[in-house]
Formats: sequence, C-alpha cells, structure tokens
Amino acid sequence: MFCKNCGAEINENAAVCLNCGFAKGTGEKFCSVCGKEINPGAVICTACGAAVKGTTVASANGEQKSKLVAVLLAFFLGSIGIHDFYLGYTKFGIIKIVLTVCTGFGGSIWALIDFIRLLTGSLNKDANGVDLKKEF
Repeated sequence: MFCKNCGAEINENAAVCLNCGFAKGTGEKFCSVCGKEINPGAVICTACGAAVKGTTVASANGEQKSKLVAVLLAFFLGSIGIHDFYLGYTKFGIIKIVLTVCTGFGGSIWALIDFIRLLTGSLNKDANGVDLKKEF
C-alpha cells in the first residue's frame, strides 16, 4: 500500500503515513495501489489501472451497473444467482445454482442476504469495484 499524498510505501495497519503525516487513504497525488503519480482529477491510475478511491469508473462494458436492476434480480431470480452474474460475481452465481439444484433452497438464503445487503448499501459495488448506479 502506498500513501496517496507522497507515494511512500506504508503499512496496511498504519493510520498515517510516517513520511508526510497524512492519514491513510487521503491525498490525491499518488496511486494507493502502485505508488505512481496520478493526474489530478483522474478516475483511474494510468500505471496500474486501479480505480482512484472516491470516484466511479465505467465497468468493462462501458457503464455502471444499476442498483435497481441488481435488487430486482436478487428478489426474483436470486436463488439461482442471476444478480451475481449481473454484478460480475460469477463464482457466487455458480455456487448458488449448484446449491439450489442440489438442495432446492440453498441459494435462496444467500439471495435473501444479498437482497438485504443491496437495500442497506453494504453491497454497493460490482466485482470490478465500480459503484452501483443509485436509481432509488
């Protein structure tokens, strides 16, 4: 992990950068993933492709995923993991399909949990770390 203010490497457990004194995660000059300098206002690091914290980046298909669509998919088709596939969490989608086929209801429990997480905001990013588009 690197300081976003000075680019110095910092310990993951540190609260502040010992080099510049900035709180961990604050600053906008350097990438926290690779430590390279980033352009002001950039939404991604051009050196490593990591999203700059606090910004939204278009997902691989060119747009943010909709939170409303994810909620509806989780409610109606969640037991077979369709919302997971939509958000890019393919492994979880496959696991839910297998659980539902094998047990008849196993994926439904996770679907209910994901539905609640989507509504409360604790699940608010897709698999690429892009914020979900809030429409409700």
